[in-house]
Amino acid sequence: MEVDVVTEIEIARPRAEVAAYAMDPDNATKWYRNIKQVEWKTYKPLQIGTRLAFIAQFLGRTIAYTYEVIEIAPAERFVMATSEGPFAMETTYSWTDTAGEGTMMTLRNRGRPSGFGKVAAPVMTSAMRRANAKDLARLKQILEF
Repeated sequence: MEVDVVTEIEIARPRAEVAAYAMDPDNATKWYRNIKQVEWKTYKPLQIGTRLAFIAQFLGRTIAYTYEVIEIAPAERFVMATSEGPFAMETTYSWTDTAGEGTMMTLRNRGRPSGFGKVAAPVMTSAMRRANAKDLARLKQILEF
């Protein structure tokens, strides 16, 4: 079973500002509730091939995984992928303009769980949907106030 969770939020800030903040790994612990630590495994700046080690709490468990940046289209799209953790996953951020100076941010997590993750996929999907909605609401709060 594939997990594919898409969450969106409108943020009343220019697209370039939202994208710059959201894709900066040093900001991840500020707006992602479950991410506890991010460590650069390659040198800055952020670019294709950058590797970032994350430690997160999810469903009561500590999870460690390393993402690799696979696509950057400034202020349009940002994609990271990992084959570590409970399942291989790809995370995509995308941004589009809304009326005025607003931005629609879309956060998409998709992947194929293996082992126990296959059995837990429906629970994981629901938990990811709730967590992503809270994370995007926190991002909105940070950027709008």
